[in-house]
Amino acid sequence: MHSTETTTDSSGQTPLISNRFIAILTASVLVLAALSVGISLFGHTFGERWALAGHSDSLEPVEISIGLDHLRLTANTIRFEEQRKGGPSERVDLYLLWPEMAGYSRDNRRRFDDLARANSLIFLQLSQSTMSRDMSGRVEPIYAHLFDGTEQEGPFGLELHHFRTGTGYDDEVLLTAARPGKPDYAVRCLLPAPGAAPSGGDCQRDIHVGRDLTVLYRFSSELLSDWPQIDSAIEAYIRERIITGTTRTKVQKRANPATNDSL
Repeated sequence: MHSTETTTDSSGQTPLISNRFIAILTASVLVLAALSVGISLFGHTFGERWALAGHSDSLEPVEISIGLDHLRLTANTIRFEEQRKGGPSERVDLYLLWPEMAGYSRDNRRRFDDLARANSLIFLQLSQSTMSRDMSGRVEPIYAHLFDGTEQEGPFGLELHHFRTGTGYDDEVLLTAARPGKPDYAVRCLLPAPGAAPSGGDCQRDIHVGRDLTVLYRFSSELLSDWPQIDSAIEAYIRERIITGTTRTKVQKRANPATNDSL
């Protein structure tokens, strides 16, 4: 007969749990703990990004060059994530609350996300000018030749002009108003039918600002009563964010303090 050997501890008894099992169990617990931390961090980061839904609440300045103009904008006013980086760009899209002229924040996120509240947003597109005249300057040489009939009395002190069919502005109207000491105001709108709700961007106008910048902005026709204030606020907002040559020099010196002015 062959005897069977049994491994025993120093007391002569077989351990209930081997050292190898304890090591495996410990390693498994550590792995699960690491996974739990990783999932938690991923969930927090993903949850933050999901909650922002493409917006940014960062007030970090972003310096962008468009043509001959250089601007310093805050990240939370830039509409698209891929545009929130400094350097040369063909265009940048912004969105601002009216009348606050403020960008996205956690406190006002519903006004950015709720389509029913889109009438309180103004959308801007900044690009290099491709035309010598802005919308006000195009009224007499271009738009006036496309009108159908005489002007009508429009809302909020504006005159309403219909376009002829086939001009490319079907269903749109041009609203104008004289402004003392300034070119006539002009805005194109796709006005809602009676009883229909206006959209968040059914009126659009473009202006020239800075050295070579076109600012195309869109807003709801529900805000037409504020047309003088909106136009002035947008022009002032962009002008205040254009970096002059002197300011750029100061910024460059701060970024590179070793620069020698004598070079």
